[in-house]
Amino acid sequence: MKQTCLLIKSRKSKTTIRGCKVIVQLFGVFVFLIVGIFSFSIAEANDFESSIKDLGNKSRSKIKLAVKRLGNIGNPAALPALEALKDNHLQISSDGSLIILNESEDQGRYALSGNPVDLSSLTLHKPRINNSVRRVLSMAIGKLKLTSDSPQVRLQAAGQLLKMPSTDLVELVEKTLDREDNDEVRKIFILVLAKEGLKSDDKNRRLKSLNIINEFGNNDFKTDLEALLEKDDTGNFLEGDSEIRDHAAKAISTIENRQFFINQAANLFYGLSLGSILLLAALGLAITFGLMGIINMAHGEMLMLGAYATFLVQNLFREYLPGIFDWYLVIAIPISFIVSAIIGIILERTIIRHLYGRPLETLLATWGISLILIQSVRLLFGAQNVKVANPSYLSGGIEVFHGVVLPYNRIAIIMFVVFVVISIWMLLQKTSLGLQVRAVTQNREMASCMGISTHKIDMYTFGLGSGVAGLGGLALSQIGNVGPELGQLYIVDSFMVVVTGGVGKIAGTVAGALGLGILNKFLEPVAGAVLGKIIVLILIVILIQKRPQGLFAPKGRMMDN
Repeated sequence: MKQTCLLIKSRKSKTTIRGCKVIVQLFGVFVFLIVGIFSFSIAEANDFESSIKDLGNKSRSKIKLAVKRLGNIGNPAALPALEALKDNHLQISSDGSLIILNESEDQGRYALSGNPVDLSSLTLHKPRINNSVRRVLSMAIGKLKLTSDSPQVRLQAAGQLLKMPSTDLVELVEKTLDREDNDEVRKIFILVLAKEGLKSDDKNRRLKSLNIINEFGNNDFKTDLEALLEKDDTGNFLEGDSEIRDHAAKAISTIENRQFFINQAANLFYGLSLGSILLLAALGLAITFGLMGIINMAHGEMLMLGAYATFLVQNLFREYLPGIFDWYLVIAIPISFIVSAIIGIILERTIIRHLYGRPLETLLATWGISLILIQSVRLLFGAQNVKVANPSYLSGGIEVFHGVVLPYNRIAIIMFVVFVVISIWMLLQKTSLGLQVRAVTQNREMASCMGISTHKIDMYTFGLGSGVAGLGGLALSQIGNVGPELGQLYIVDSFMVVVTGGVGKIAGTVAGALGLGILNKFLEPVAGAVLGKIIVLILIVILIQKRPQGLFAPKGRMMDN
């Protein structure tokens, strides 16, 4: 019994010892792995730093080796230095430090640390690179972008590969495609491989590539497809396989049909965008000319004043409130309206009210006022155009189709126009002021007998029309530069919109503006910009001959004095 107990204890102790040995061995392996990973990380970090430093080497061959090493390491932190070297924005200081300059080359930061550097006391020179180095740079930059953690960076890299006539990154694209989870990036990777597959000697692979291009391709592939249908000097096809040619012709036809649909959709949006701009420019004129019967040739300058008011608000925010600069446009909306409305009221009270019922003299007087306003702005702001910056939320756009981008600023203008039109309609149809305006428009004498102050209504109406024009100037400042002649570009089109839609009818102004904008955009690709405008003018003349009162005939009688 005692011997049995001793044997059991001996076995237990041996088992315990073995267990301890296993634990010690596992701990040793774990420590080894940790040390190995740590050592590898240190070695990789050292290799990364030395490779970055070698970008400034005097030897081009060493620069190429450094670029290749950085591409193989796969650290995206190397992208700024590599892109700066490719764009000639990488500089070397006298102590060998690499400095990345900005676009204007007046500021810089260290390539390794990213810390800003004072350039005033440094002597800088550029690394010596050639086309051979640039080819290696493009390869390394493409590798780093394709393996980036950011879907946007991978999408940009894939798009750049698609535009290249050929790429050496096919193997990397194939490996990246297997683990890519972003559908948009996957689609472009597939198209890149399909484009390369067209050059293959394997017929089945070429047919598969043609089927992919037929399904997803765009105009970027037309050149490669048309090359498969080229003939030699004797009239024979360079591509001997008829099946390949048939698939290429089918893909070209599909791409052309798809592109036609995309172009029409783009024309429709840009037509709505142009129509909304014309509507903002013409809406104020529809009030002053349509409801009051005044031919105001200075209406374009109300647009210009609204745009310059926006420019001033922008500068005030940039100078005194830079932290909330993006809000300047919200504050500029009421200010541009008030500035243009006050100028309009002053003009109506001092000059125009003495000329009611004398349209020719009103035309000449307002034309002279427009010249005075243009020259005054030139004296105050200079003859050169000034730039009004878009807030961050209006910068960029949405790419709905390949090559068709809907800019945020134009989308915002369309929404803004809808808001302004609804507001004006509500004001004229649902308020006492609107009721009085409509009463004076239909019968001035009867409205006066009912106790309505027609002179005040004239002042308010002209101020409202001028203020709406100021809002149009604010919108125009977001899609182009602002200059003294800004209003002259839109005054003729504004009159065309009002006459086409029907004098005094807001619904007609909306229909006329959107119709002319869309018609212009659909005619321009076919007839050209100048001939397109001539055709539009001819169509308007024909319309006026058939319907002298426009699309929407006004009710009641125009104001008489």
